[in-house]
Amino acid sequence: MKIRFGVAPIAWTNSDLPQLGGSTTLETCLAESKEAGFSGTETGVKFPMEADQLRAVLQTYGLKLVSGWFSGELLAHSVDEEKASIEAQLATFQALSAPVLVYAETTGSVQSKADVPVTRRPRLSDDEFRAYGRKLTALAEHLEDRGVSMAYHHHMGTIVESQREIDLLMRNTGPAVGLLLDTGHLTYAGADVLGVTREHGRRINHVHCKDVRLDVLKRVRQSSASFLDAVLQGVYTVPGDGCVDFFAFARLLADLGYEGWAVVEAEQDPAKAPPLEYSRMGREHLAAAFSAAGYEVVN
Repeated sequence: MKIRFGVAPIAWTNSDLPQLGGSTTLETCLAESKEAGFSGTETGVKFPMEADQLRAVLQTYGLKLVSGWFSGELLAHSVDEEKASIEAQLATFQALSAPVLVYAETTGSVQSKADVPVTRRPRLSDDEFRAYGRKLTALAEHLEDRGVSMAYHHHMGTIVESQREIDLLMRNTGPAVGLLLDTGHLTYAGADVLGVTREHGRRINHVHCKDVRLDVLKRVRQSSASFLDAVLQGVYTVPGDGCVDFFAFARLLADLGYEGWAVVEAEQDPAKAPPLEYSRMGREHLAAAFSAAGYEVVN
């Protein structure tokens, strides 16, 4: 089995918190991503999104396009409206052969609101999940027809955050809706990382690997912090620097036959956690974990 390691540019520049790395250039981000040993990157706020421009800048640094975030609003839009909204990014990802597009439902989300506790996020009833699942499946099938798979991102502050909500999403969608398994968001949400992975392993088509500082997690839960405040306090870090057992996680992925990308994604203050140093630390920890699980690391 083979695994490839990518990185998310949010460690260099945070799109929701411009005070975190706002002055860091895209060139620095890409050069340090390559220097840290990664072979691919997700897109970020400073990336050009026109296909030829994005291809050129990635080729300059010898990096592949792994994936990238799309802020979905399917709850508020029709399927046809959402197809129109996603078209420009989908066309670029198709042109650059990105394996997945990261889709997260942001209608009513509080994850980007610094003054709103994450506990005040929107929630759906079981009936609403059924209706949403039908629309999401139709959109995912549209992406699949274009050669790019949907990787649905469960995320703090959104309608799909808890283990039960992930179960509901998977139960009410067709196989075209893949699951992005994010170790950091699962841990923050109080979910069982290995349990969710085992339950929905056949639907997992993308993996975000971030660690959690348990002492900070306890503090932000007790204070009903917003998601952005939790990030500023340092709730997330790179693999090997927190409480997540990535060796057990990698072994389970191997048992499930997962192959593809594992992305180091840990939004934190670059002044306190220098991105090159921490990203390299995260990659080295993942390399040890996945190699011990029997994977061949492809560079």
